[in-house]
Amino acid sequence: YIGENPPEEVVKIYDMVLEAKNLAEESVKPWTLSSALYDKVYDRLAAMGYADRFIHGLGHGVGIEIHEPPKISKIGKEMIQENMVITIEPGIYLPGKFGVRIEDTLLVEKDGVRRLTSAPYTLTPY
Repeated sequence: YIGENPPEEVVKIYDMVLEAKNLAEESVKPWTLSSALYDKVYDRLAAMGYADRFIHGLGHGVGIEIHEPPKISKIGKEMIQENMVITIEPGIYLPGKFGVRIEDTLLVEKDGVRRLTSAPYTLTPY
């Protein structure tokens, strides 16, 4: 957004996307089916009334290429494994208005994840 304070609707959508990202991060464990992560976030966004505005996958693996398996989406069939590097990047898009996507890169560890990105979770005016 441009200006000093973000519009209330932007803050509302940002908070929903951040909640979805946090839910996904908390749910990542080795031997989790990639589509199960997507489904959990999709269901949360559906409960908020915005599932139809989540129009892409939840994330993907990172390796030699930036987009590698596992595909974390409704059609993902891979298991999340310890020591994989993945992204979690939910988003909500309101056509003709704006969209919000929050992305983190994570290392999957035995009991959860370690965040490899360090951007703050704040709305910063442009």
